[in-house]
Amino acid sequence: MGCGTSVTTDNKGKRLTTDQMAKKTPSPALAMKAAILIQRWYRRYIARLEMRQRYTWNIFQSIEYAGEQDQLQLSSFFSFMLDNFTQLNGNGPDLISHLLDPVVDPWSDRERQTMYEQITVPESYSGPHLTFPLTVSHTNALLSAFKEQQPLHGRYMLQLLHQTKKLLKQMPNVIHLSTPYAKEITICGDLHGRLDDLLLIFYKNGLPSAETPYVFNGDFVDRGKKSVEIIILLFAYQLLYPDHMTLNRGNHEDHIMNLRYGFTKEVMQKYKTHGRDILLLVQDVFSLLPIATVIDNKVLIVHGGISDMTDLDFLSSIERHKVKTDCKPTGNSPRCRSRGQPESPRCRSRGQDHGNTPKKRRHLTRQGSSSSSSSSSLCSPRGSSRLTLCRCLSPSMLSPTNNLQVFFLMMIIITTNNNNNINNIIIVVDLLWSDPKSQPGCSPNTFRGGGSYFGPDVTRRLLERHGMTLLIRSHECKQEGYELCHGGQVITIFSASNYYEEGSNRGAYIKLGRELVPRFFQYQVSRNTRKLTLTQRVNVAEGSAVRAVQEKLFSHRSELMAAFQQYDTSNSGCISVSEWALVLESVVRLDLPWRTLRPRLAQLAPDGSIDYQSCFEDMGPGQPIPQVTPNLAETLYRYRTDLEIIFNIMDKDHSGQISIEEFRQTWHLFSAHLGVEVDDRAIDELAKSIDFNKDGSIDFNEFLEAFRVVHKLDVKDQQQG
Repeated sequence: MGCGTSVTTDNKGKRLTTDQMAKKTPSPALAMKAAILIQRWYRRYIARLEMRQRYTWNIFQSIEYAGEQDQLQLSSFFSFMLDNFTQLNGNGPDLISHLLDPVVDPWSDRERQTMYEQITVPESYSGPHLTFPLTVSHTNALLSAFKEQQPLHGRYMLQLLHQTKKLLKQMPNVIHLSTPYAKEITICGDLHGRLDDLLLIFYKNGLPSAETPYVFNGDFVDRGKKSVEIIILLFAYQLLYPDHMTLNRGNHEDHIMNLRYGFTKEVMQKYKTHGRDILLLVQDVFSLLPIATVIDNKVLIVHGGISDMTDLDFLSSIERHKVKTDCKPTGNSPRCRSRGQPESPRCRSRGQDHGNTPKKRRHLTRQGSSSSSSSSSLCSPRGSSRLTLCRCLSPSMLSPTNNLQVFFLMMIIITTNNNNNINNIIIVVDLLWSDPKSQPGCSPNTFRGGGSYFGPDVTRRLLERHGMTLLIRSHECKQEGYELCHGGQVITIFSASNYYEEGSNRGAYIKLGRELVPRFFQYQVSRNTRKLTLTQRVNVAEGSAVRAVQEKLFSHRSELMAAFQQYDTSNSGCISVSEWALVLESVVRLDLPWRTLRPRLAQLAPDGSIDYQSCFEDMGPGQPIPQVTPNLAETLYRYRTDLEIIFNIMDKDHSGQISIEEFRQTWHLFSAHLGVEVDDRAIDELAKSIDFNKDGSIDFNEFLEAFRVVHKLDVKDQQQG
């Protein structure tokens, strides 16, 4: 009680007066210094995380687009294969002929409908049953079934595709929509087989209906494991609400892309009996999807982008159903190529820059063949094919080592020498494959291998010409799910969260009302991400990206070692950091910050140089076959994905087996196409050695598994576990 002196006790039990306590309290200046140090440390910590996130993102995108370049190169092999492969069964055209050069369907719509109705659905089938026309109860049943992992029977799948094809035939190339009063249109980007993202959008935003119209901007399939379920839902809702559900075509609504990125394999696994018919019907449906959507004559929605040749009036008149694939190497518009603009990176968020490497990439070629970007960047073949080829091929492609590739390109131009069809393909390629860039002008998109880079001036001219204000596109994964560029006139929207790795990016969608002011909604589907800290999420994504780079290095081991040894004149096993980075850039041709990645890829010697053999220490082959020579093994590592695609085409019954003769013919053609010299005897010995039970057939899945890069640390962890 009263005003006595307050006291406290220190850690030794001594009583301290208020005056003594004041002496122990830090001064404001000292506290400020401490706060500044903590803030500085935290900012450096966040900056390091941001740097790691950027180069991780850089790795994922570079590998993704390199795969697209490889796909376009593989497409020319498919064309070559069509002309050189004898019919495998002798009983009519095989699946590859149907897939790559389809014939006219001899059945009428009524006959096909009757044929599908005669398919028997077993009593044991517990999934949803469909009758047409569809009702809300049918779509609700589909949603419930897919949430419970129940498939849709092949009969209903075929009927659904057939009805969708009939509907799409009536639609124009460009869909014109009007924003309803007191309502908004929802615009979604790439889904890529991620059903959880689609279901989350429906949960947050509402199911498609007259009150909740949607535009889905392409790339519904591939990469993810639920592409079949996604197209079933999208097509079902489009049949139910044809005026309120719009589906644009993306560059992955293409049967050639589907061969590489998983949709074809997914269909054949889920529909072993009717898979072939489903794939052929899906191919027709994809080719009939509209190419663009216009809202209130002010907002243009396309999947990829535009070029300086894009003409919406002409676009309305093309025969889109004849463009079954946009992967044929016919290239971009000649005006776009004649500008000679540098191959600049696209608009990238937060200073994400690849430097000037794309300029160098233009002149880099694969061993024995031209680069994918060159092979897929031919000008529009107007006039004679020979003249067009000479004008469009780069000097490096005309070297003797590239004669095979020149022949393939000439063959493709000659076999598609229909100016109208070629122009259609060029227009579609630009709309489905192009990307924006920050620099003005229009240039070939060699980073992807197809389409164009278009600058802000190209965007402005197109919008002004047609009285529009906004271009919405997808096609590129963005960390926040969306991105604005070109002064806000271009919006990229991407709706597949966790696209590269768990926690790598958010998904997003746009809502547009009468004022046409976009509102963005973000989300992230995850069962684990919320439990992880920011550092843990970065570590997971970075680890996955670095492993992908290590696999690339391993698949180019011979080339890298030869290039390293050219700089290592003293045979010390070490070269400088600059030389190491230069070799990786020229051989692997990934546009990456190699110096920044050095600590994760190679070890330093005591003198500060790089022990280049340490690049391969953490990796090894799976279970290689003894008869395979080192050169052949490395070729198999590098082109494993391409070979898997080809084998899957030939495996009509999806048994995982092909005949030895089919294996020989395929490999001989493929090695000739790549310009890789492989001894015929080595191929024959390889074929015999992998025919384990000597029945004349090869289990190619087991064969390819032997040529998968294995990370030694993973094997060690599994053994310890």
